[in-house]
Amino acid sequence: MKVMVIVKSDARIETGALPCHAELESMGRFNEELVRAGVMLAGEGLHASRRGHRIRFNEQGREVIDGPFADPTTLVAGFWLWQVRSLDEALEWAQRAPFGPGAELELRQVMAEEDFGDAFTEELRGQEQRLRDALDAR
Repeated sequence: MKVMVIVKSDARIETGALPCHAELESMGRFNEELVRAGVMLAGEGLHASRRGHRIRFNEQGREVIDGPFADPTTLVAGFWLWQVRSLDEALEWAQRAPFGPGAELELRQVMAEEDFGDAFTEELRGQEQRLRDALDAR
């Protein structure tokens, strides 16, 4: 199963503060463990929301909203994409992440073909496979 691990933002991150050398080293060691274990598929940190935008879709069309956005604890500061055998395994890894007091992670299982039921027809499965093959070829 694939799991997205969402690193929640906070007031410090939203100021644009970057991790110190020790934090980067610690995270690097943790990421190395994830890669060696075959768990990590991807992972990135994100800039503060003041450098971001939102697009709101409504009946009138689309509205672009420039950051920063309120309530930093509802924002995403980074993510990992992990391949694990179970949600329990993901929870075990997440609890080992090198974050200090106040940090928060959210784990969400990535949807798979079977989650969509009958609506995900053979035609749509074929389209999905062609897209995945094209991505892999890049």
